[in-house]
Amino acid sequence: MVSYVNILLYGVGGLVVAGMALLVAFQEKLVYAPVFPGLTKSYAINPSRLRLTYEDIWLRSSDGVRLHAWFIKLFPDCRGPTILFFQENAGNIAHRLEMVRIMLQQLHCNVFMLSYRGYGASDGYPSQPGIIKDAQAALDHLSQRSDIDTSRIVVFGRSLGGAVGAVLTKNNPDKVAALILENTFTSILDMAGVLFPFLKWFIGGSSGKGPKVLNFLVRSPWSTIDVVGQIKQPILFLSGLQDEMVPPSHMQLLYAKAAARNNQCLFVEFPTGMHMDTWLAGGDHYWRTIQQFLEQHAPVRKEQNANDIGAR
Repeated sequence: MVSYVNILLYGVGGLVVAGMALLVAFQEKLVYAPVFPGLTKSYAINPSRLRLTYEDIWLRSSDGVRLHAWFIKLFPDCRGPTILFFQENAGNIAHRLEMVRIMLQQLHCNVFMLSYRGYGASDGYPSQPGIIKDAQAALDHLSQRSDIDTSRIVVFGRSLGGAVGAVLTKNNPDKVAALILENTFTSILDMAGVLFPFLKWFIGGSSGKGPKVLNFLVRSPWSTIDVVGQIKQPILFLSGLQDEMVPPSHMQLLYAKAAARNNQCLFVEFPTGMHMDTWLAGGDHYWRTIQQFLEQHAPVRKEQNANDIGAR
């Protein structure tokens, strides 16, 4: 009997170890998904399909990776705020164009959409250090443009994009006016236990529950909870309460951590918002919330407003 129990224990232990080994080896494919199932990596459409004026932008990250982006304007001489948008982990920037089209109409802004390395037409393979470099290349490009108001650059990140945007905002207090986070996780460490419940015994703890023994194996921890408390710029938190992927409690934890040190934080909930459609489910309230946040924290400069009046 003892031998059978030992065999069973060794068998179960072996399966657990094998499962963890596979998760460690293929973790990038779990964190980053440049291709939706059944679709190709290439763009299904471009902004002109939606009658949007845009530029094809090609950048080089600091480690030499060639990156692709779209810079979309409501109209050629729009001097409104410029949104630097960072997408979720799955698919590419073409899948966000309908949302961006409405964003331009509602907020009267410019939108810069970056393809992370390995996504869309960008070269390379995604990783946390690499994507941080990509985001910095996008911001540096915007900061050097003469056709926008560089004092009104606002970072907007959804889900994984929120983790990217939080790091970029923290690292660039003089270049980013404000940050918008939507349905973002506290960390990939915590998300591992959400997606694979058995892993919560081995990986996690970035939200304050204590370190776990296998955290060191995670190559893309994206610990947003540790970043938001260091951000000095205003932050708007947009949380869909029906989020089926990232528990809404993650957004509440992020807000609590940020608001403890930053009195320019605002938390807004959308009762019917899911992970990908909060912008749609939130309706007019969603866009008014963002518009008011931009008016308060990325306002038109007095001299720019005077120039606009003089031009009329």
